Amino acid sequence: MNWRRLNGDKITLPIKDAVEQAIVRETEQGHSLKVCIGTDSQVRGTVVEFATVIVFLREKKGGFMFISNYKRENKMSLRERMITEVAKSVEIAYALCDLLDLYDVALEVHADINTDPHFQSNTALKEAMGYILGMGFVFKAKPDAFASSSCADKVI
Repeated sequence: MNWRRLNGDKITLPIKDAVEQAIVRETEQGHSLKVCIGTDSQVRGTVVEFATVIVFLREKKGGFMFISNYKRENKMSLRERMITEVAKSVEIAYALCDLLDLYDVALEVHADINTDPHFQSNTALKEAMGYILGMGFVFKAKPDAFASSSCADKVI
């Protein structure tokens, strides 16, 4: 996966190294951090475009994020797309969880899935919640899942 910052600057380091550098830098500046990981997608014809974000929240001091965009060419059902989003977020969370534990940084995995049963994305809520919680991560869904429903949504 290729990662970049919001301003478009490419992250050339492996993502785990870039995250560690960010944690060390922010900690040295006296910031308390929380990391939220989320993925969103959009269908454009036969292509599904995904964006995964790693959001670093500084307690009461704003935040910043790392972004990865990628595409998949094939038709997917809504449920499959939602579970694919969650799987990508869990994959990144799993790759970073030891590092975040080492630096005592809280982690949340955000799913762009509505808790209201009147919305179509709700069809994947139970599977997504079970997957994320089963992996031992803190789970957030809409309206609390800003990493996926706001941050990732804006960079697709």
